[in-house]
Amino acid sequence: MRDNIPIKFGTDGWRAIIADTYTFENVRVVSQAVADYLGEDKKVAVGFDTRFLSADFAYAAAEVLANNGIETILSDRFIPTPALSFAVKSRRLDLGVMITASHNPAEYNGYKIKLSSGGAAGPEVTKKIEAFLFKNPVKQNKYTGGLIKKEDLTKDYVRFLRSYIDLKRIRDKKFKVLVDAMYGAGNTFIAEVLKGTKIRLEFMRNTVNPSFGGRRPEPVEENLEELKRKVKEGRFDLGIALDGDADRIAAVAPGGIFIHPQKILGLLAIHLNQDRGLSGGIVKTICGTTMIDHIAQSLKIKLYETPVGFKYISNLMETEDIVAGGEEAGGMGVKNYIPERDGTMAGLLLLEMMSYRNKNMLKILNEMEKQFGRYYYLRRDLALKERREPDVNNLPSQLLGKAVVTVKNYDGVKLICEDESWLMFRGSGTEPIMRIYSEAKTLKRAKELLRLGEEMVFD
Repeated sequence: MRDNIPIKFGTDGWRAIIADTYTFENVRVVSQAVADYLGEDKKVAVGFDTRFLSADFAYAAAEVLANNGIETILSDRFIPTPALSFAVKSRRLDLGVMITASHNPAEYNGYKIKLSSGGAAGPEVTKKIEAFLFKNPVKQNKYTGGLIKKEDLTKDYVRFLRSYIDLKRIRDKKFKVLVDAMYGAGNTFIAEVLKGTKIRLEFMRNTVNPSFGGRRPEPVEENLEELKRKVKEGRFDLGIALDGDADRIAAVAPGGIFIHPQKILGLLAIHLNQDRGLSGGIVKTICGTTMIDHIAQSLKIKLYETPVGFKYISNLMETEDIVAGGEEAGGMGVKNYIPERDGTMAGLLLLEMMSYRNKNMLKILNEMEKQFGRYYYLRRDLALKERREPDVNNLPSQLLGKAVVTVKNYDGVKLICEDESWLMFRGSGTEPIMRIYSEAKTLKRAKELLRLGEEMVFD
């Protein structure tokens, strides 16, 4: 690898700033490495999102793959990442390439790799691909053969979602739902799935805007003030927000109440287990809410915990019986589907849960918190150049008067107190930032822990 052009796969693919290190040259270099890893006579699908030049970067990738003798299906339109993953699995392809930087700011783009299962490529694959970077000349001449085929990769995806969701249960419900596409690839696919039902569906930010309206397309609460306001003022039964490539979700309950993705994982597990009667355990990441532990215990199902990154959840979904798995950033995966996250699927299942229970989401949420406890979960991101990581050999024995009873440091550092409150530090795998997390049974303590965390990482 040339040191002056760093290409490194992180938590979910390679991401970089457009025109800095994310260039056509480097996209072709990565694509050549993918081709060298695969070998000839393989089949690959290439998709792209709504970001600046994503369609052109996707064609550049497809051209290199085709020049290496790889049959390449190129999406004829922008698509959600889950649609690409589903195409790879359902068409029995060897690999998938998705041009997207997911929830990163508009100046970023990225390169995700999906395995034949539809799941994310883990370190064992991406390290092999990295080993091929700059090893062989890039075959980038203008492609004139017949190995690139432009196709609609959304039809089969929508058809599957319609078969997975209980449309008979939903069909006559008149719930009012607002979807915030955040100018991303999720667009209006939910409408296609719900076609023929009486659901009153409305959309916002569902046009193409490569600047994402000046905000990063990440479904965190500070980016969803308009969605919260509209849900409250419009008396919607549910609000759904999707990130830039629609593989992540956040939700809003009636009254403009933000539903953190951590709680969405609990809702999905309860629904699939109790309403749909599906078996299987729950997967959360190391920075997941303690509520999930109590839900798993109540449902008498196994709880798994992984490092941050859906690829770890994906691996478990392929090898274990998992009913639902999710990460704090909003990536949710469910049983009998691709071993990958899908914000659209998660949103549809929340609507299905409302239909099964004939209640709006606020009532369901309140019932869950009454049974399993209400936890206040907070996160703050700090620029890496401004922080100092806590010394793992000199960690405190108590936090704000509560003894630290457990320390987990297999992915970041998590300090768990005797009252179940906790504080965690972890560097992002996709951006140069430090994430600080806290959770407690009161908002006051969660905020105080977060402030303490900032003090611990600064000089």
